[in-house]
Amino acid sequence: MSRTGKTAGGLLARPADVKAWWGSLASDMRFPGRYQLVQSLKAAAAAALAWALTGWWLAAPMALMAPWAAVALVQGTVYRSLRSAVELLAMMASGTLLAAGAAAVTGDTMSAMLIALPLTVLLGNWAPVGEQGLYAPTTALFVLAYGSYSLPAVGHRLLETAVGAVVGIAVNAIVLPPVHSLHVKTLACALPRDCARLLRELSEGVVKEYDEEQAGRWHRAAGELPGALSELRAARGWASESFRFNPGHRMRRSTPSPSDTWDVLWAQVGNRLLTLTLTLWETASERRALPRPPGRSLEDLSLVLAAAGKVCAADQTLMEQGPDDECLERRAGHLDEARRALADAMGHLHGPGTDTRASLGSLLACCQALLDDLMPGADGSALPAGRARTGRT
Repeated sequence: MSRTGKTAGGLLARPADVKAWWGSLASDMRFPGRYQLVQSLKAAAAAALAWALTGWWLAAPMALMAPWAAVALVQGTVYRSLRSAVELLAMMASGTLLAAGAAAVTGDTMSAMLIALPLTVLLGNWAPVGEQGLYAPTTALFVLAYGSYSLPAVGHRLLETAVGAVVGIAVNAIVLPPVHSLHVKTLACALPRDCARLLRELSEGVVKEYDEEQAGRWHRAAGELPGALSELRAARGWASESFRFNPGHRMRRSTPSPSDTWDVLWAQVGNRLLTLTLTLWETASERRALPRPPGRSLEDLSLVLAAAGKVCAADQTLMEQGPDDECLERRAGHLDEARRALADAMGHLHGPGTDTRASLGSLLACCQALLDDLMPGADGSALPAGRARTGRT
């Protein structure tokens, strides 16, 4: 009976487990964006065109090589397509020649595979061609599996690969050539937005009885900001690369892109928030000897954080919409408000309790440095100079 109950319980639990797994999978899935959709359609069109040229027009005996190369060379940038074409052609040519040579020496497909595959896999891993190294052994497998490794057949393989490479590069360069500067601006706007959100959470939380768990969440959120900066720097690299050898970027709609000093500013702000949240976590932790500041001082600290959050939100608006006198005035007002609240909070440092002054002083020092970083005219501040560079989408 017990065994039956366990079995029944297990059977009843399976649909719930499947439902939970499916719900988790569905939440992680995202619909493809415009860039993914366009590049996928371009790759499919390049493959069809390469097949038509080699299979129908040239009547090639192994036309698969052309669409295969064409799909592989519809890359994220035109420059990357050109660079990958050289690597791919080298790997495919090596795989074809090694497979044909091994088959000519042995006269047996299995023996030729035992010779060619270790060599092509080693070549693909050793050569500085990145992911294109996979094409050396796979090309050798196709050549040996089809059994077409005579001298004319090898010539056809190389011709088909070259045709596919030319088609892939041409389609990627002519049909909506990819440009990635819009992603740079999106990530640049996310930095002040995330900082503003965290500052709002801190402002609301410090006036309550925040605990160690909540302070730990704040610290982890601040620790994610450097990752966003790394993503922005990587996007800048993609944006710069996407303009190289790109014949169509001048015909695309232009949008402003932030200067590199924007990254410097938000790296500094992120470091301030990381230190600030670490101090709050230590004051909430029972394992630390740093006491929590008194309630009145935390109320003034909350006002400082709230006003600083509004400054960051204004920076987000300025980055998204461009320089605006009204928004700049609001930003200046929020910064003045934060400085007044900071001055009021500084008055609590003269109260009793050495340990309390130490924790409060650490928090206020971080706030002072944060407001200094957000001063107008600082590197990367949300002024028109911070948006001087122009990119394209």
